Amino acid sequence: MSVSIIVEGKNDRSKLRRLLGDEVRILCTFGTLNTAKLESLRKQTGDDELYLFLDNDPSGKRIRAVLRDAFPDAEQIYTRRGYAGVEGTPDEYLIAQLEKAGLEEFIVYPPPASY
Repeated sequence: MSVSIIVEGKNDRSKLRRLLGDEVRILCTFGTLNTAKLESLRKQTGDDELYLFLDNDPSGKRIRAVLRDAFPDAEQIYTRRGYAGVEGTPDEYLIAQLEKAGLEEFIVYPPPASY
């Protein structure tokens, strides 16, 4: 099964890349969505199992609404309001959300903290 996740920006992608194996494709909208960008995302995702993981702010909600219409079968993953977007979300919370979405087989768990 091929998996793609669409996020807003490169910092979101970098944050998730540390937590997910290389077999998961992480694509960026870079905050802009037009017909050409949507078509590009559609070509890149193909028949992949698709997830949308966008910020819980006005911009992220607007992008999510457009992507939800363009990709109605995509699974939605949410970060908590109050975190500074996906990139500002603690790893533990991101991991919990990825597990909730059923992506545990792709998660690269960080080693336990030693004291």
